[in-house]
Amino acid sequence: QVQLVESGGGLVQAGGSLRLSCAASGSRFSILAMAWYRQAPGEQRELVAGITPGGSTNYADSVKGRFTISRDNAKNTVYLQMNSLKPEDTAVYYCNAEWVALRRAYWGQGTQVTVSS
Repeated sequence: QVQLVESGGGLVQAGGSLRLSCAASGSRFSILAMAWYRQAPGEQRELVAGITPGGSTNYADSVKGRFTISRDNAKNTVYLQMNSLKPEDTAVYYCNAEWVALRRAYWGQGTQVTVSS
């Protein structure tokens, strides 16, 4: 079982920055594929960024060049650095972990990010 706890959300003006953190429980963090998703009101949840156990990353086109995902295996934590934020980035951001070998996925409770214009 993996438990995920997000932090770092909040209210920021357009053009500002936030850093989200997601702390994972357990001793298997280094083998987990990690990702950040977001869900705006009335919209489907969408992938924002992902990072493999080996450190390869991928991003949604809408955030490329503005957001950076990273992981610290020593701290069991994945981060999402968000720069040049736009009002359309407003959403609840969810941390996701995938234990590929067991075909299991885990979700955090979400953290609200609100970008004012």
